[in-house]
Amino acid sequence: MPDNSEQQDLYSILESKLTNFTAEFIAYLPKLIAGVLILWLGFKIVRKLMKVYDDKFAVKKLSKEIRPFFGNMLDFSLKLIVIFSAISVIGIQTSSFAVLIGAVGFAVGMSLQGSLGNLASGVMILIFKPYKVYDIVKIHGVEGTVEQIDIFNTIVITYDNKKVIIPNGKAISDIITNVTEKEFLRVDMFINLPYTENFEHVQQIIMDAFLKTENVLDTPEPFIGIEDFDSHGMKIAIFPYCKPEHYWEVYYTAKASVKKALGENGIKMAYIEGVAFGEIAK
Repeated sequence: MPDNSEQQDLYSILESKLTNFTAEFIAYLPKLIAGVLILWLGFKIVRKLMKVYDDKFAVKKLSKEIRPFFGNMLDFSLKLIVIFSAISVIGIQTSSFAVLIGAVGFAVGMSLQGSLGNLASGVMILIFKPYKVYDIVKIHGVEGTVEQIDIFNTIVITYDNKKVIIPNGKAISDIITNVTEKEFLRVDMFINLPYTENFEHVQQIIMDAFLKTENVLDTPEPFIGIEDFDSHGMKIAIFPYCKPEHYWEVYYTAKASVKKALGENGIKMAYIEGVAFGEIAK
């Protein structure tokens, strides 16, 4: 067992360590309190700034698709500045943190190259707006209505009600057809008439049929003309116009109207093997 002198030496060492720790803690306490205050006040100011951003700037300057993305980026950046400021006041060297964050960022970037590409493409889509939510589009071979534009993906609902998720990198690198951008669309149809039929008579019958077809526009006026001649008869081009949202409805109802009108007027159609009524121009 240690004697009393050894015990006293141990107590003295512990007492000295405790005294030094207490003195250092008391000396360090103002910096710690200042750091905590900076965090508390800084986060409070960030919340107020974000509220101003949401209420004043974002609503007027940014679209609803891009608003959350820039809001999150701004919020994260401001909070990061507050945290670094607090760490610096406390006395911790921020250079080591910066190196660590840089290394982690590089590693994450290398492992998420595809995702970062989709992120960059998403930003481009939200800024330049080749299409918007509710637009009728054809993207990467997928046709339908844009339901949602995220930072990484675009969600399209197809005409048969399937949900298709398209990575933004694929969308932006391919041809984009935006149907909704124009006020009206042309619906292309073709029929084949024998040479024995009077074209002007048939033209008037089809025009009258379009006047009775719902959602076919009067202006621009439907176009009906001779597309080509062959050994069996005339190929007639029939081009009614409609609003983008009525395209597929008119695509089918216009055909039915023309078929009914021609039948009621005893107009016969020529048959060419491999070419059916309503063939869409490619």
